[in-house]
Amino acid sequence: KMLFEFKVLGAGIATIALAGVGNGIGIIWNALLTSMSRNPSLTPELFNSAIFGFALVEAIALFTLMIVFLLMF
Repeated sequence: KMLFEFKVLGAGIATIALAGVGNGIGIIWNALLTSMSRNPSLTPELFNSAIFGFALVEAIALFTLMIVFLLMF
């Protein structure tokens, strides 16, 4: 019975990484908008780099959710 409580506690602690993911996504889009406003001619290249960075940060969120589900079930 106590094992389930520890699983839930571990899953809750593991989801703390999602706060960092949200922060990282915000930083990426903030940098993109700032860069686009300073140099609009580089918009396509900047956008491609931002999408790549977004994908890497989002992968951390998916790995976190995978670990949480592995802990839960």
